[in-house]
Amino acid sequence: MQLEILYRPSYSLAVVKLNPGEGIQAEPGAMVSMSPTISLKTEMKGGFMGALKRKVLGGESFFVSNYVAEGGSGEVTLAPAVPGDVMGLVLNNETYFVQSGSYLAGDTSLQIDTKFGGAKTFFAGEGLFLLKISGSGMLILTSYGAIMEKKLVPGERYVVDTSHIVAFQSTVNYSIKKAAAGIMSTITSGEGLVCEYEGPGTIFLQTRSTRAFLDWLIPLLPAKEG
Repeated sequence: MQLEILYRPSYSLAVVKLNPGEGIQAEPGAMVSMSPTISLKTEMKGGFMGALKRKVLGGESFFVSNYVAEGGSGEVTLAPAVPGDVMGLVLNNETYFVQSGSYLAGDTSLQIDTKFGGAKTFFAGEGLFLLKISGSGMLILTSYGAIMEKKLVPGERYVVDTSHIVAFQSTVNYSIKKAAAGIMSTITSGEGLVCEYEGPGTIFLQTRSTRAFLDWLIPLLPAKEG
C-alpha cells in the first residue's frame, strides 16, 4: 500500500495505491474515485454490536466501506467531508486515540474500538468521543484546517481545547478540565473544556474548530418567519 496526499492543507485528497489483494477500509462517503480493478464491499465492522458501539459511542458510521484490489493493482482516492488536511500515520504495534470525525481510513488489519472521552465532556455537550485504534498498518486521519504535530517528552504537559483534538498516542496521559477557573472566567474567555496532556508521546491538533465555525455562522443565518 502506498499513500500520496495532494492539495494540502486546505482541500487534501488521499490517493491510496493498492497492490493485488491489498485492501483498505474507509468511512462511507469518503470515496472520490477508484480504479475499475477495485471492488467495494460495505459491512458492519465487528458485527451488529460492534457497529452499534461505533455509531452510538464513537459517533462514527454504522457501516464501513472495504476497498480491495481484486482485478489487479489500482487506486482509491478519499477525501473528508469538510475542508481540511489529511495525513497518513504508520502504526507499528501501537495504539492511538482518535477524535470522532478525524478517522478517514485505515488498513483492514487495524482494530477499531470506542473509548468514551469522559462524563464531563458528555454533560457539557462537548461531544468528545474517541476511537481506540490499535495494531500495525496505515492509519489515515483528517482534520478541519491544517494538522499540527506536537511531541511531548516524559513529564512535559500541554493543554488543548477539546474541539481541536485530532489524535494522540496511548502513551500520553490526559485529563479533562475547565479552561478557566470560575464560571465568569469561563464565560468571558469563550473557552469551555480543555484536555491536559502529559508525555511521553505525540499528539495531533487541528488548526480550526467546527464548533467555533458554527458559533460564528449560526447568528448570520436568516431567521425563520411565521
